[in-house]
Amino acid sequence: MRMALIGFAVGAACLQQQAALPPPLAMALASAVLLVTIAAALRFAPRLPPALGVAAGMLAGAVFGFLWAAWLAQRALAPQLALADEGRDLRIVGTVDNLPYRFSQGLRFNFAVERADAVVPPRIVLSWYAGRANEMPPDVRPGERWRLTVRLQRPHGNANPYGFDYEAWLLEQGVRATGYVRVARDNRRLERFVFSLGNTVEHCRALLRDRILAALPGKPYAGVIVALVVGDQRGIDQADWQVFNRTGIGHLISISGLHITMVAGLFAWAAFTLWRRSFFTRAQLPLLLPAQKVAALAGAGVALLYVLLAGFGVPAQRTLYMLMVVAAALWLNRLTSISHVLCTALGVVVLIDPWAVLWPGFWLSFGAVAIILYATVGRTTPLAHHAAPGTPHVPVPPSRRERLVHALRVGVNTQYVVTFGLVPITMLLFGQVSVVSPLANAVAIPLISLVVTPLALVGSMLPRLLAMPVLGGAHALVDALALCLQWFSAMRYAVWSAPVPPFWLFCWAMFGTIWLLAPRGWPVRWLGLATWIPLLAAEPSHPAPGRMTVTAFDVGQGMALLIETSGHRLLYDTGPAYTPETNAGNRVLLPYLRARGISALDGMVISHSDTDHSGGALSLLDGVPTGWVLSSLPGRHAIAQAARQHLHCATGQHWTWDGVRFEVLHPQAASYADAKLKANARSCTLKVTAGSKSILLAGDIEAGQEAELARHGGLQADVLLAPHHGSGTSSTPAFLLAVRPQAAIFQVGHRNRYHHPKPEVYQRYGAAHIARYRTDQAGALTLEFDETIRISAYRDAHSRYWQSR
Repeated sequence: MRMALIGFAVGAACLQQQAALPPPLAMALASAVLLVTIAAALRFAPRLPPALGVAAGMLAGAVFGFLWAAWLAQRALAPQLALADEGRDLRIVGTVDNLPYRFSQGLRFNFAVERADAVVPPRIVLSWYAGRANEMPPDVRPGERWRLTVRLQRPHGNANPYGFDYEAWLLEQGVRATGYVRVARDNRRLERFVFSLGNTVEHCRALLRDRILAALPGKPYAGVIVALVVGDQRGIDQADWQVFNRTGIGHLISISGLHITMVAGLFAWAAFTLWRRSFFTRAQLPLLLPAQKVAALAGAGVALLYVLLAGFGVPAQRTLYMLMVVAAALWLNRLTSISHVLCTALGVVVLIDPWAVLWPGFWLSFGAVAIILYATVGRTTPLAHHAAPGTPHVPVPPSRRERLVHALRVGVNTQYVVTFGLVPITMLLFGQVSVVSPLANAVAIPLISLVVTPLALVGSMLPRLLAMPVLGGAHALVDALALCLQWFSAMRYAVWSAPVPPFWLFCWAMFGTIWLLAPRGWPVRWLGLATWIPLLAAEPSHPAPGRMTVTAFDVGQGMALLIETSGHRLLYDTGPAYTPETNAGNRVLLPYLRARGISALDGMVISHSDTDHSGGALSLLDGVPTGWVLSSLPGRHAIAQAARQHLHCATGQHWTWDGVRFEVLHPQAASYADAKLKANARSCTLKVTAGSKSILLAGDIEAGQEAELARHGGLQADVLLAPHHGSGTSSTPAFLLAVRPQAAIFQVGHRNRYHHPKPEVYQRYGAAHIARYRTDQAGALTLEFDETIRISAYRDAHSRYWQSR
């Protein structure tokens, strides 16, 4: 049974790697064959060798998992917004069915559609932005029914290596369209609350969040308290997340399995004690129902309520299902092993949500529990009772000191097991591992789990007068913990980074880890550490001398390209700012650099000051050491002030790295004296040549600057980054004739409001027989410059069935 459940999860994971779903007829035939095979296996199971039976069970589970995930995927993809309805005003009526998130520019929420002017998917995501006078939208609460005028589009997200898959996340949430609320007179609330179980849960979460924020106005870590009570992590600053992740305690800043187990155990103990004493009456309740069963029921019920408040995340689900399996076994008077409980929880999670296998939390959650079971079950020496002196048959309970020492020993061993056991998984998922994690967790786990979380839960339910000191105390402890974590995070070697390993190297390191954590007596267990050497000591890949690789990222409406030679790396532009808190730097570029193991940049070029080119620069300068910044920005600009060394780009500048030549073609140095010149006209234009092949990066120059460059000559390049994203004011025929590119890259956002690239400009490139690549359609592009130029698109190389094409 356990192997069948593991196979079920493996099959679902295999389905999530497919570029297309299997046809319905093929699924029906496979289901029929599977049923016949299972029936035959059950008929002849007693005659099969044990190993063959285990393999057959795992194979049957994998096939069933694959088919089950495919069936759910087909159902989830069925609701679809018509292409003709994208971008046009639609009137819809429905209810707010999640906890709205309010940010500096407006708010965002899920909306359950009840009726609309057109065929609209039943669940969508809406953003409601502030008005022209910075007038914030009205307060929107879960469960309210609204009539709204909206503009919608099909799900679409940026597609980059090692990036977050927004389209997969929307599919898992059952969201099949996104959009925003239009300004309209008939936008209004129709009902204050529409009753349903989901709306009731979300309404309670909103009330608790409001109570916490009201009791902690303006407090820096109020978002952490909210996350611990209702699982809403969106109010935590990015800078705080960086500290939490660098110190390895990010798993605690949410409603984790540890917190749920603690709260469920507390209520189970209370129910057991009260029932055993019949609530201090003479009712003799244990004669009617054993106290153990009452405790199991109370613990499982409280866990369910807490998980509902948590938003039903994977770690919370895993803990809930494990507790429910244990409670069911107790009620049915059945004995069960911990491995059976864990595998059952695994099967239930994947059965309900087959897309859970796509996210790191799934693998970290189940991996941590599995490695703890492997390294501790059957090996932990129980705390023995001692015989009283002179009375060898009368046991004496251990003293408080002995119990404390035993608990500390178990805790230290568990932390050791988790720290070492998760190293390969963490490197595979993130390309880095926190070195200070054991120390940080030794401080944070008891403080967060035993003190802060109970205070936060109690404080969120008390009247405001009593809630303020209780929540204030919890916040003060988090504040003190944050200071300690910042000190840990600032250590030079707080985090060990290396490139994300290939899967075979991960398997090799995982084998060594299992060897390392084997039972005592296993030969030379320390040799398991040797398998980590290629994992932790790997170097980032790089092109050969004289060659280069260019990565054009899919950052939406903006520009960002990484140019790599054999020994140097240069970033040209840094993409847009999405919100005041998020940008292409911290959402796209930094995750890519960390996953590649790139710990520093030799240089950065910021073509000009427009935020779609410079929006991610400050995040990058803060996250990655950068040698120098070359830009057309004024010296007082924040980016220029943050750079180690800042220089103005000017015609004539050039340098050579590893046989690759870099030349600045624009602007003229004298242009900086012209205060009336637009930022676009002063875009740093860079030509990079490797051998006989070259690329021209033209920023946002327009027709006037193109004509000036054409007069000076030397523009010919094999690849052209389309100036100004293919706007109607650039890419003139004369300029294209002077450059004569074989291929052109358009870095544009999906359905961007500027309508870039302009149709006539895009056709102009096609008429000139220039191969055209759009990041909104192809995702990130990788260009390898050798004797030839090889261009690969991320959406082609990593195609998935849910992706928008």
